Amino acid sequence: MHVVVMGVAGCGKSEVGARLARALQLPLVEGDDFHPASNVDKMRRGVPLDDADRAGWLRTLAAELAARPQGAVLTCSALKRAYRDTLRTGAAGLRFVHLALTPEQAAARVAARTDHFYPPSLVTSQFAALEDPSGEPGVVVVDASAPLTDVVERALAGLRP
Repeated sequence: MHVVVMGVAGCGKSEVGARLARALQLPLVEGDDFHPASNVDKMRRGVPLDDADRAGWLRTLAAELAARPQGAVLTCSALKRAYRDTLRTGAAGLRFVHLALTPEQAAARVAARTDHFYPPSLVTSQFAALEDPSGEPGVVVVDASAPLTDVVERALAGLRP
């Protein structure tokens, strides 16, 4: 099984992804680790990434999925349908867990982080770019404002055949 844990900044991708990877006994691929330095620098300066900035990163992540034929859990914002389609080229039957939050919840969570390069000022741009994935094949939508254990349980329940 290949799963992308997706959503806007602050939705809990890293923690939920790590817990899903453990539960599914799959390797975790942290998407942020694959951003080129130019992307990280741009975000640190409060400049939103555009489609061109994300294109190479998404191709790299699709290749990371393809390099793990036994499966993996990938964390990636995957905000637009085109981005998700690029990731789908890396693994047949790719599944997505969309961790849904309100803009206010996401902004509060990002503002509370002390160990991440992503500034709260960019949360609005994430919601502007987000194309709701509900209704796409293989997508499970989970309310990310629920307690973490519930979020993981609901994601696992949605991923079961």
